[in-house]
Amino acid sequence: MTAKKTNVILGSARQTLMLESEGLRALSESIDARFESVVKLLLKSKGRLVVTGIGKSGNIAQKIVATLVSTGQPAVFMHAADAIHGDLGTIQKNDAVLCISKSGDSPEIKVLAPLVKSMGHKLIAMVSNEKSFLHKQADYVLFVPVAQEACPNNLAPTVSTTAQLAMGDALAVALMQERGFTAGDFARVHPGGALGKKLYTRIGDLIGSNSAPSVSSNSPIRKVIVEISSKRLGATAVIDKKKLVGIITDGDIRRMLEKQGDLEKLTARDIMGANPKTMDESALAVEAFQLMERHNITALIIMKGDTYKGMVHLHDILKEGIF
Repeated sequence: MTAKKTNVILGSARQTLMLESEGLRALSESIDARFESVVKLLLKSKGRLVVTGIGKSGNIAQKIVATLVSTGQPAVFMHAADAIHGDLGTIQKNDAVLCISKSGDSPEIKVLAPLVKSMGHKLIAMVSNEKSFLHKQADYVLFVPVAQEACPNNLAPTVSTTAQLAMGDALAVALMQERGFTAGDFARVHPGGALGKKLYTRIGDLIGSNSAPSVSSNSPIRKVIVEISSKRLGATAVIDKKKLVGIITDGDIRRMLEKQGDLEKLTARDIMGANPKTMDESALAVEAFQLMERHNITALIIMKGDTYKGMVHLHDILKEGIF
């Protein structure tokens, strides 16, 4: 491929992204009280939001539904063409309907919009043409301005679908914030995969049956070395009278060997760190990982209140597939 051809291809890509970026900027500037009215309607609603569209707008509608339901807004997709051939039963009592269409004048939309109104449901239009049939029929409007598509023929939905998708995201986030939708709420609807593990896995769940190495402060160094070696966590807690008083890591052992000649007289107290990093067993594993990252450590002592429960190694977290 010649350098000239490459420049044409890269120029086309950059032009597309620039036009879509400009479209999003125009969308941001167009947000007004109409958007706020839609948010307030959905906050008060006792039903779901039925999102419909046709063609590329229908594809965007499906993604918007996926975002809404995962962030606390009950929603369902209804294809606009199927709706007028039997799927109007998708719409239930107290539901509102969001119809997505760039032109607002497609034949299916012209049939569907009056039917939704006649059933007594609130009709929300996400539309780019303020003179369209859909805009005139709608009770509420999410206006999506589109100056031109990125397509060189100004035909293929590109800028318009990007803007529709972004409007859906803006709606979902606004609803989340108004409802106070928390990370815990998010976890309840995302229990699977790495995301679910990040939101659900407690650090206490990762303590293994052989993961509570401990010595007393007067334990001889030989015993400390054996405990660290046998438990394979690279460290041991120092416990006196059931109270955590310190930690000894394999790094402490190496530094001791470099500095000390007579090891027989040394005890755990002589080399332990007196302020170990700890975390309660109820904390999320992701929080433990972040703490270990901040302090550049590979083992963390896990507590239940004032009681030592065990130790978790960085590898224990990574093996869970959380990161």
